[in-house]
Amino acid sequence: MQTAAAAVVPYSHFEQLRTARDVIVHEGQTLLDLSRRLDASFCAAVEQLAQCTGCVIVTGVGKAGLIGQKLVATFCSTGTRSFFLHPTEAFHGDLGCVGRDDVMLILSNSGESSEVVQLLPSLRQAGVPLIAMTGRPLSTLATQADVTLCLGQIAEAGLHGLPPTSSAIAMLALGDALAIVVAESRGFTPQEFGRFHPGGSLGRRLTPVNEIMRKGDELRIACETATVRDVLTTLCRPGRRTGAVMLVDTEQCLSGLFTDSDLARLLEQRRDEQLDRSMSEVMTARPITIAETAILGEAVQLMSQRHLSELPVVNATGHPVGLIDITDVLGLMPNMT
Repeated sequence: MQTAAAAVVPYSHFEQLRTARDVIVHEGQTLLDLSRRLDASFCAAVEQLAQCTGCVIVTGVGKAGLIGQKLVATFCSTGTRSFFLHPTEAFHGDLGCVGRDDVMLILSNSGESSEVVQLLPSLRQAGVPLIAMTGRPLSTLATQADVTLCLGQIAEAGLHGLPPTSSAIAMLALGDALAIVVAESRGFTPQEFGRFHPGGSLGRRLTPVNEIMRKGDELRIACETATVRDVLTTLCRPGRRTGAVMLVDTEQCLSGLFTDSDLARLLEQRRDEQLDRSMSEVMTARPITIAETAILGEAVQLMSQRHLSELPVVNATGHPVGLIDITDVLGLMPNMT
């Protein structure tokens, strides 16, 4: 008699990859179809959320609840105060956290989840606006909501269409789209985003340039009419030394840049006579600069694209106030992390 183990048909790597690709393609097509179905109800939901003076309270059960918890994180990180309310806990006392100035975002693909449906009368009585995200426009949830975002009839990917795969991805993508559009409608800035993400590489990229740049005694600034020799012998700095001298005109505005590479080039080309000529003859005139109000990610991108080792930082009037050296941002440069 053949054992159960011996009867198992091997699942080859080729078949595994084919199935995985089919799932991803199926889910990708679901998202494309969803994007084409967006209509005025999406704009109505954005307006409701953008005008909310309280919190966006997200609820759902099962896979929809897990998606809801991720959407809370997206809303919070993009400037919209939000938290997750489990429908069962809500039915047993936590409804007290819901106020009239809040907005409820309720997730249920079927629109008939008992844990969600039983909340609707209490939420309606509380007078809180309801936004439904569901796959069925005639479901109980959809008919009782103020705004309904319909995912449409979605065929799940893989395993005979049984597990919630494509529908969960669609719910996640639609929620992310809501959060991003709401943030943009409120004028949410990269600087604000940086305040909510102070840690890690992302947080560092969003740090204002004026918090990272070398400044004060670390800078070498000289008049463009001074000689190369005088500048190099008089502008000695202790500690961390910048590899560039920023040159200014009579208005103290940045007019040029002279780097260690420029000095090496003069010596290699045996142009020693230039050492006793003015900086204006050998400096890089009108160098690329960045504003002190910019974020570090912009500086890193500029240095990477233009192959810069030093980037002067200027204020609104063009006066040099700092310098970013490539050694300060090596960990953020592309292909160098």
